[in-house]
Amino acid sequence: MRFFTRTDNRSKSRGDFSHAQSASPLDFIVAGLGNPGSDYERTRHNAGFMALDALAKFCGSDVTQKRFQALTARVTLDGARLLLMKPQTFMNLSGNAVGAAASFFKVPPERIIVLCDDISLPLGKIRVRGDGSAGGHNGLKSIIAQLGSESFPRVKIGIGGAENHDDKLVNWVIGRFSAGEYKVVQAAAEGASDAVRIIIKDGFEKAANLFNGKSFS
Repeated sequence: MRFFTRTDNRSKSRGDFSHAQSASPLDFIVAGLGNPGSDYERTRHNAGFMALDALAKFCGSDVTQKRFQALTARVTLDGARLLLMKPQTFMNLSGNAVGAAASFFKVPPERIIVLCDDISLPLGKIRVRGDGSAGGHNGLKSIIAQLGSESFPRVKIGIGGAENHDDKLVNWVIGRFSAGEYKVVQAAAEGASDAVRIIIKDGFEKAANLFNGKSFS
């Protein structure tokens, strides 16, 4: 079931956001993607969780309220009202949680910011995009299916591994970072959190200009 019909929101996702124009009780949903449970802590696929936690810490909040098949928190950042969420559906069904929250709060795709890992980026590098395909990422694929749109901003954190063959890829993304890698990704997660703050405060274009290609390795 899709929570939204497909629309072309590319121009909106790439422009400035006016909080006063939102008819919803929220201005943005920010979703960090990952897999729940201790078995997946510090794994590569959980870079989105790490970035979401960094943003929550900056906002002085913990993402602990169970709602929409996710751990959530309501925060205010630079005057914008945010729902922070970590879907607990496992990565491949991330859209179930994000779509339910978006439908309930009537938040359109261009105001949904997704934080996730990216195997095509070198470890610790960040990329900000305003829209686009899933690029093979099952979490993004699920969100696109539920929203009926590719036009939502996303901040990607490089975990490397694109050279792995398909039969090794699953083991790679659910494998744990080494101590050195984890330190790099922690820094990148902080950078991704900063990128979200710039998107909300100053718009997507400025965030892309500041963070695209930036490396924390």
